[in-house]
Amino acid sequence: MVSQRRLVGWSLAVALGGFLFGFDTAVISGAEQEIQTLWGLSDALHGFAVAVALYGTVIGALFGGIPADRLGRRSTLQIIGVLYLVSAVGSALAPEVVSFMVFRFIGGLGVGASSVAAPMYISEIAPPDRRGRLVALFQFNIVLGILLAYVSNYVLGTLGLDWRWMMGVEAVPALAFVYFMTWVPISPRWLVVQKGRVDDARAVLARVGWSPDEIDRQIAEIQASVVTDAPGRRAGLFSPQFRRPVVLAVLFAFFNQLSGINAIIYYAPRIFEMTGLGGSAALLSSAGIGLVNLIFTMLGLVVIDRFGRRSLMLVGSVGLIAALASTAWAFSTETFAIVPALLFVYIAFFALSQGAVIWVFISEIFPNQVRAGGQSLGSFTHWILAAVVANVFPIVAARVGGGPVFAVFCGMMVLQLLFVWFVMPETKNTSLEALEHDLVVP
Repeated sequence: MVSQRRLVGWSLAVALGGFLFGFDTAVISGAEQEIQTLWGLSDALHGFAVAVALYGTVIGALFGGIPADRLGRRSTLQIIGVLYLVSAVGSALAPEVVSFMVFRFIGGLGVGASSVAAPMYISEIAPPDRRGRLVALFQFNIVLGILLAYVSNYVLGTLGLDWRWMMGVEAVPALAFVYFMTWVPISPRWLVVQKGRVDDARAVLARVGWSPDEIDRQIAEIQASVVTDAPGRRAGLFSPQFRRPVVLAVLFAFFNQLSGINAIIYYAPRIFEMTGLGGSAALLSSAGIGLVNLIFTMLGLVVIDRFGRRSLMLVGSVGLIAALASTAWAFSTETFAIVPALLFVYIAFFALSQGAVIWVFISEIFPNQVRAGGQSLGSFTHWILAAVVANVFPIVAARVGGGPVFAVFCGMMVLQLLFVWFVMPETKNTSLEALEHDLVVP
């Protein structure tokens, strides 16, 4: 039997990359106004200085699969920890805006690469019946990191410490992450598929408590999972055999962002002010969104292996359609009083479904030999669309108002419901190799 304590410990250690992901993304909120004043930045340059980490995230997601395959999942995670550490220290000590942007870009590379390597690693060491909740620890840690970044900024601000301390405090969890990565094992699937190191893979499986018979069966399944499309040549990610998982990953990431989640997370105070709330009330409502997000992410983590990925997505899609349709109606009829409650409902259904499922599902559906590239593709699609939505939302909302914007998001969730109902497979309680057999075209 697999040792639950070791698996949970390794998964928590790797999921700390998600905590750094969330912390690095949100910590800039406590520093951005001081930075603009200190360096006399124009609005355009200030906006670029804040957004540069997001551009790094896109690049990190696009290329994060390369070191994950060549160097291994664990080594890549160690490099990611160093990127976070360099970014934290460098941003805190930056003497001017150019070096600040360089170090923030480096942190963005870490965010993008961690969204590739961390879920993939956990999926490759977890048994089928616990894979969902162990991989979902990554998403939970993202949400927790965001909340603790806000708390950290508040505490440091009340102590009279400036923005440099806010940026630099991330070095502490980054150091812890680099250390923890020294004692997690190398992925057994990577050892077999990428390096042919079968004996080392056996040793890893033995460490987590597999019996000799279970190890023999698992190794045989992993070895049988290698697909070729020509004599002596392994099939690449975009080979015809892998068309279905590629389409599933891209569409899943597409709908994740076209739900409007990052428009709401990034611009929550602006949205609440559109309803007539004052600045302080808007900020308080935004904090409520963060709390609801955390609570329902925890709920999704608890039930994802019991009810399955597809079931959560069906429930979430229906809830998101109802919440977004009601929000569009409220803006169109200027029934603003109900908007905060509707957005809380929206966040609850999103966290329970898309939020909990996305990194789990994408990490499961690709075969062993192209999992790194597939995870990279899904993460890149997610982040490039996040950038587009974040850039376009305030412009469109200012021109046409909230009603049409939320109606478009609602329409996307209707399409997502159809995608989940007719296309999305259920992946719970199934080994990665069995999923590969079901999803890969012979």
